[in-house]
Amino acid sequence: MLAALLAAVALQQIDSVPPHRAPRTLVVDERLAADAGLEIGDPLIVSRTPGGVGDTVIVSAFMRRRADPSEVARAEYRVRMHLDELQSLIDYGDRVDRFALLSHPEPPGHPEPYVADAPQGRLRGGSALPAVTDSAIRRINAAAFGFQAHRSRDIAVETSQTFLVVSRFHRAIGVITIVASAIFLLCIMLLKVDERRRDVAALRLMGISAGSITRSVMVEASVVAVVGSVLGLVLGWISTAIINWHYRGVYRTPLAFALVTPQIALLAMMLSLILGLAAGFVAARRLVSMPPLELLTGRRDDRPPVSAAATR
Repeated sequence: MLAALLAAVALQQIDSVPPHRAPRTLVVDERLAADAGLEIGDPLIVSRTPGGVGDTVIVSAFMRRRADPSEVARAEYRVRMHLDELQSLIDYGDRVDRFALLSHPEPPGHPEPYVADAPQGRLRGGSALPAVTDSAIRRINAAAFGFQAHRSRDIAVETSQTFLVVSRFHRAIGVITIVASAIFLLCIMLLKVDERRRDVAALRLMGISAGSITRSVMVEASVVAVVGSVLGLVLGWISTAIINWHYRGVYRTPLAFALVTPQIALLAMMLSLILGLAAGFVAARRLVSMPPLELLTGRRDDRPPVSAAATR
């Protein structure tokens, strides 16, 4: 028995080296990676204070900035860490400011929708199933203390009020531009038609009806309007490409700062055609309503008509 114990002690190996823990991973903002020259696999030290003692992490991936208008003017960098490591780094305890839960159908055997308990913070309900989400929000707000549940859609609407004001301002500018362009188009058509006074007078004296002259002027005005709208769309598309290229490089974001959608192009074409036809009709009717001789001479005969009396 004693010999067996001595053999076991002799064969036992004592490992005095502490177990090795692989470094944790970290996801870095691609803007930070470009500015700092980081590559995948580079080691970093994260600490509470610059130059302080911290933990070594490995860059595992780069994340691209979302196309979110609310984040365009923000210049700070973002990183994604493991939750336990972030909690240890910021020393925030069990508290949270905001987190999201995704609502889902009730699992088998559960009569009520399942909602994960949360500590302190602001809870955002998902929008997968409206009935389940509404039920979860009511239960959380009725039983919870220290945080409040909201739909993610409601939070997005609340934080987008500034962009709604900007959108209405842009719409007002668009309406003013359309009215000004309509007036400009009408003036151009009046001038172009007025230059053809003699031609219109000759057609009238040849027996061409006023309706035929009006229709020909309207066709010409519609062609001018359509060609102008096509050129405007091409110019707008080129301007949009230049604007997006410039500001995406300045803010380093995939956000589209200007758009020319098919709906916008169709609306522009329809408005241009309608305004062109209206301007051509007004200009043509103004011209054909004048007597042909007045169009030829350019003089207006204001003398009253003389009635001749028959005498014997």
